[in-house]
Amino acid sequence: MSKIDKIEELQNLLREDSQNFQARRQLAVLLTDCGFNDEALKNLIYLSKTFADDSGIFFNLGIVYEKLKNLKKAKESYQRAIEIEPEAIDAIYNLGLVCTDLKEFDMAIKCFEKVISTDGDDSNSYFNLGLVYFKMQNYLLAVENFEKTIDLNDDDIYAHFYLGNIYKELGDSDGARSEFNKVLEISPDYSWAYYNLAVLDYENGELGNALSNLSRTIELNPADIEAYKIYAKILAKNENYDMAEEIITRALENCGENGDLYYIAGKLSGLQGDNIKYRINLQNALKNYKTLSISVSALKTELSKISV
Repeated sequence: MSKIDKIEELQNLLREDSQNFQARRQLAVLLTDCGFNDEALKNLIYLSKTFADDSGIFFNLGIVYEKLKNLKKAKESYQRAIEIEPEAIDAIYNLGLVCTDLKEFDMAIKCFEKVISTDGDDSNSYFNLGLVYFKMQNYLLAVENFEKTIDLNDDDIYAHFYLGNIYKELGDSDGARSEFNKVLEISPDYSWAYYNLAVLDYENGELGNALSNLSRTIELNPADIEAYKIYAKILAKNENYDMAEEIITRALENCGENGDLYYIAGKLSGLQGDNIKYRINLQNALKNYKTLSISVSALKTELSKISV
């Protein structure tokens, strides 16, 4: 029997007997699994009023509220589940995730440490501890926890990826490159690893390698706007203006209108002496000022200096 058929069967049972709580509990879980979160929520709220001391109901409420992006309610639900059952490890873990999203980092740390105190081999909790410390810019403890994650699960691509970002941030290009290559060893189609390798290449003046990694990035993720920007800058640096313009045109087609892209297009036109296109592109950049990295006043000043 499919999940949808089972949902229909349970709904029929509840039409016959609305007090069939076991059926309602099963229905709520199935509705959640199938993405019918609003309907699941109604059933779980109904159950929570009837079974106010059932930790499992509040745990499932937390899951549904998370899916509905209501993190405050999700937090309250997980806390209620833990209040009822202090050793409800799944609820503690999920509370840690919600607190991370809410930037309540101290509470998140306590949650993941509690899980680890129960299961010292829980690589996911070590990873999430690392992520919290990363967000706090406490790179020493972030590295410690990401390395512990990898000790337990060397195939955790995200732990390797974040380690790579930390090493890049700290200026350790070799360490960063090693981690990003490890990510690609595990997951060859992970576009962000290619992008970060391209950034390292670009910063180290290895422009050929940078272009190769940027091409792979865009192939895997045609909407990676930052990859297009660097690609165009490298081509412009080599005075390959026509290809740089083609790259920006592709970027606008794949990413939509964007102030930075129009600005780069304008600069490329200006470098080739086409002041009409230079002005038009800068005017388009101004229209898309919300996605512009330079200040509007600086752009207006530049526009005023273009002679047509």
